[in-house]
Amino acid sequence: MELPLRPEIVQSLKAGDEVLLNGYVYTARDQTHLRLIKDIGKKKLPFDLHGQTIYYTGPTPAPRGKKIGSCGPTTSGRMDAFTPALLKAGIKGMIGKGRRSEEVRQAIKRHKAVYFLAIAGAGAYLSKKIAEAKPVLYKDLGAEAVYRLKVRDFPVVVGIDSKGRSIYK
Repeated sequence: MELPLRPEIVQSLKAGDEVLLNGYVYTARDQTHLRLIKDIGKKKLPFDLHGQTIYYTGPTPAPRGKKIGSCGPTTSGRMDAFTPALLKAGIKGMIGKGRRSEEVRQAIKRHKAVYFLAIAGAGAYLSKKIAEAKPVLYKDLGAEAVYRLKVRDFPVVVGIDSKGRSIYK
C-alpha cells in the first residue's frame, strides 16, 4: 500500500487486515506530540500533516553503514491525549502497538483514519524495512525528533479501521 494514504484506500481497510506499507512516514513520540500540538496553526511545519502517517517510535542511532538503528513501535496509548487534535489537523494513519482509548477509536472513526499495529519487540527487523531516515523537526529531541522515514514493505496489521472497528473488541 502506497503512502501517503488516500481516502478510498483508508476506507477499504478492515480491522485485522495485514498490509505492507511503502512510502514516507513521520516519527513522533511523547515530547514531539507536545510540541506539535503547540505548533499546529502557529508556525509552518516542514511537512504537511494532511494524509500523513505517524509512526510512534524513537529510533536508536544508526550503526556504521546503516540508515537507522533499531526502530520498533512504542506504546500508542501514551499519545491518546494528543491524537484527536492531530487527526483533526489531517493525520490519516498512525503506527504503534497496543490498545487505544475509546475517545481515540471514536476520533479515528469521525476523521476516517486508520490505526496500524507494528510488530512489538522487532525493532531490529523493522529497521531493515527503512530505506531512508532523515530528522526534519525538533532535532534537539534526539531520538524523539521527527524523522522522515521511507519504508519499503513495512508490515502492519489494521488495529482500528475507519469505521471504528477494532481487533481488540
